[in-house]
Amino acid sequence: VQLQASGGGLVQAGDSLRLSCAASRGTFTRYEIGWFRLAPGAGHDFVASVSRDGGRMEYGDSVKGRFIVSRDNAKNMAYLQMNRLKPEDTAVYHCAAVAQYSPSQTSVNPSIYTTWGQGTLVTVSS
Repeated sequence: VQLQASGGGLVQAGDSLRLSCAASRGTFTRYEIGWFRLAPGAGHDFVASVSRDGGRMEYGDSVKGRFIVSRDNAKNMAYLQMNRLKPEDTAVYHCAAVAQYSPSQTSVNPSIYTTWGQGTLVTVSS
């Protein structure tokens, strides 16, 4: 599968933004989708993940209650709705896919993901 994230931009604190992740060249429903962000000088920060059927979501502590992850398997798309954005949310956001992983692992771990899309930059001004 190939992934492409889009929807980033420059917004003000408190605004909302929706990121999209388009999948191609694969069976989308085989993959769990994760969202990560990369800020300058930092490693990949887990944002959210959504299970293959969309029924289970996980969120990073810093975005719980503000962001919503979802997917539309009929359209081969995943989404990240970001609300009440803060300047500290500024980063390049990537979507990633994993077909399967060990029960001892979790979707929070970026190393389990086998496919990464190009990121989209989100800049939140104060």
